[in-house]
Amino acid sequence: MPVGLLGRKVGMTQVYDEAGDLIPVTVIEAGPCVVLQLRTVERDGYEAVQLGYDDKKRPAGGRRSRGSQARRSERGHVAALSSKRSKTRAEAGVEAIEKAGSEPKRFVREFRIDGEGVDLEVGQTLTVDLFDEISHVDVVGTSKGRGFAGVMKRHNFSGQRATHGVKRVHRHGGSIGMSADPARVLKGTRMPGQFGNARSTVRHLQVVRVDTETNTLLVKGAVPGHQGGYVMIRPTNKLG
Repeated sequence: MPVGLLGRKVGMTQVYDEAGDLIPVTVIEAGPCVVLQLRTVERDGYEAVQLGYDDKKRPAGGRRSRGSQARRSERGHVAALSSKRSKTRAEAGVEAIEKAGSEPKRFVREFRIDGEGVDLEVGQTLTVDLFDEISHVDVVGTSKGRGFAGVMKRHNFSGQRATHGVKRVHRHGGSIGMSADPARVLKGTRMPGQFGNARSTVRHLQVVRVDTETNTLLVKGAVPGHQGGYVMIRPTNKLG
């Protein structure tokens, strides 16, 4: 079973299946992804595959990085760079970690593979054809940020009465007091606060189409995030 892929949410559209039924789908640009590192139990304490997606621009002419350009540390993560630290470690007999030899990446994530036999190599490129035989996937993304929201928008509260006696508190959450006992606000009480902009996972989405020419994956339904947002796609482990 493939470990997964990184990609970008393109948007939503509709397609027809073989029976002529209209299906709402989300178009995801999945890959190509480069295997940047392989985590091992001996070195890292766990097993995982680190993938990188979307090349990051390097500063030209040896200049220092600015803004969205790749920093030296990011370039050293994917390619061997000469430095005092690398020379010191080499002289001490410390084996250098294998580098992918690719361009720096904007989106880097790991997929855990504890106990699974995954045959991958550092520098290998993974494309969307990994999902040719996969029927359902999980998509992990960052939900749209809605800013600081009240309880009606954030928690679907019904609000207070719009009748006589309720004065300028129609959208308030109401009392949160606990009287003399226990005389405190319980943890987890639903209140206004940051809404959205959090990691969100949608499970068991049906794979409608895999287009290897354009590296796009069509899944039934919606996925978290805005258009252009980065997502992780992995085979689902949910049954039915």
